Amino acid sequence: MAMDTKITRRDLLNGIVIGAGGSFLQAYSGRAVGNPAGTAGFEPNAMPSYYPPTLTGMRGSHDGSYEVAHALAWQGQKPKTYETLDEHYDLVVVGAGMSGLAAAWYYLKEMAPETRILILDNHDDFGGHAKRNEFHYKDRMLLSLGGAQNLESPSSYSDAAGSLMIDIGIDEQAIAQMDANTPDNFVLGGKLNADIGLTVPEKDQHLTLGGHWLKFFHGRGDYQSAVGQLPTPDDQKETLIAFFGGDKDFLDDLSLTEKWDYVNSVSYNQFLFDRVGLSKETIPILNAHLVILNGPSGWNHTVLEAIMAGSPGLRAMGWLADFVDSIAALLLDDIAGEIRMFPDGNASVARLLVQKLIPVVAPDMKGFEDVAVTRFDYAALDQEGQAVRIRLNSTAVGVKEVGDQVQVDYVQHDKPLRITASHCVLACYNNLIPHLCPEMSDAQKEGLRYGVRVPFVYANVLLDNGRAFSKLGVTITQCPYDPFQWVSAAPTMTSGGYEPPRSPDDPMVVFMMGSPTPADGQEGTTRDLLRVGRHKIYATTFDEYEEEIREQLQAMLGRFGFDHETDIKAITVNRIPHGYAYWYQGLDDPEWEEGQAPHEIGRQQFGRISIANSDSEVTPLMNAAFDAAYRAIEEQI
Repeated sequence: MAMDTKITRRDLLNGIVIGAGGSFLQAYSGRAVGNPAGTAGFEPNAMPSYYPPTLTGMRGSHDGSYEVAHALAWQGQKPKTYETLDEHYDLVVVGAGMSGLAAAWYYLKEMAPETRILILDNHDDFGGHAKRNEFHYKDRMLLSLGGAQNLESPSSYSDAAGSLMIDIGIDEQAIAQMDANTPDNFVLGGKLNADIGLTVPEKDQHLTLGGHWLKFFHGRGDYQSAVGQLPTPDDQKETLIAFFGGDKDFLDDLSLTEKWDYVNSVSYNQFLFDRVGLSKETIPILNAHLVILNGPSGWNHTVLEAIMAGSPGLRAMGWLADFVDSIAALLLDDIAGEIRMFPDGNASVARLLVQKLIPVVAPDMKGFEDVAVTRFDYAALDQEGQAVRIRLNSTAVGVKEVGDQVQVDYVQHDKPLRITASHCVLACYNNLIPHLCPEMSDAQKEGLRYGVRVPFVYANVLLDNGRAFSKLGVTITQCPYDPFQWVSAAPTMTSGGYEPPRSPDDPMVVFMMGSPTPADGQEGTTRDLLRVGRHKIYATTFDEYEEEIREQLQAMLGRFGFDHETDIKAITVNRIPHGYAYWYQGLDDPEWEEGQAPHEIGRQQFGRISIANSDSEVTPLMNAAFDAAYRAIEEQI
């Protein structure tokens, strides 16, 4: 989608999303789902007629993917009658994210070859949060991620999760190759010794300070000079230097026991404000990485939670630092040693799984070595006669046992449809399940409703060239005062056969990450604030996101000759209102007895229906999704 100025809604409709979806049920007032028509410089005729990875504009929770579910959850609306299809499956999976795909694989391995599996998903693409954004410009393909990013500590995966990874070709050798294929300056790919910049407002433009700011935060390197460059008051600079360097114990009036109670009961930002003496204008500098990792700011994490997530403060706690530092060092070293990434994030993992489930989607794909560059045939996802079928644009609205079968109702485009299965795995969000299965007990429904997913927005911006970005001096920078708190070059590794941009003169993709969760210390629990963030995502239009993106990049790159009106060639916004699975917060959640936590009650088998998602494991990691899928299939077989 070439453009000289603002990307308009007309551009989106004409160039990107020309009507494939038809109308939705009148009660849901949805919009049509579109077909990709390619991006600037790419010949659409070379594409299959349906290829979601190349869609630009609003992606993630795109128009057409959520209206039916919202009508069900918010107003209790669902179709009164259904067309019953002559389709019975051994297993129906609701959700084609990591848990859903893994559940299908575990079941297929156990029950093949005499089995039939159907996977339903409300989106126009598979993968859940693990989707890719694919651009074609100036005769080359550029990749970035539309959601889930990394493999974290794959050597620590359970036997079930580890065996799945090996089944799809991601073994120890492949993981080592991913590390070798990742440039030393790409932090998101696990190269944590690379510089991480800090970008702050300065007059009419932004100032990006180079160096490794996460190390500076912990009193390593020349942090005094780095802090001295900040456009903040001198007294705040002095306080930051003392805090980073450990020159003072800011809890020196407390005993060791009292310190331990303090760091487990007081918010990190309250500690920074009350004890350290940082102003509320300065505190965001120490929150940017926390927001991107977890969603909520330091107002919603205990001091210990924030420190264990990598926030500074260990050096400023006297004797307690020696104890906590030893634990944190072990955790951080373990994580840092094993972060791996594909050029499209975990989308390649989803693609490897789908190709194993349905080989005809990419019959010539070798696997790990070419997964990133292989074009999938989406028309082959849902064909009669296959052991496994994936049916996209299909939102489940009812799942219940009827005799010795499970009746599954869903809406595909404007059609209410009904199928049956011998077993069902719900690999969707926990919060939707009570609406799908109203026959569940109130206790189980409450357990499912307890957690609130962390909302995020990931944007990818295609630039005509990378000259201005290269002059930042870092491949990733923290932007604590901007809508997108981290800005990075799109992945530059060569895993999966991908050839990234090599020169500043080449076109490039800028990857931008932001959390809309209020970060100003608003009252309410973390779950309350996550709901606020989610509603903000839905209320923000693509035009508004585009304006934010253009303003932020112009402020960052304008001093290097960047002109957003001519240099930006396409924008993809991945809004993820239901993002990371909720994990229990020290400031808000009690400690439950084993078996009594909400997620444990919520994930209980419900006859021929089992639940598999990262919600059920209260952790947003991919291996947790795999473990949940394995548990669910074991329950059913």
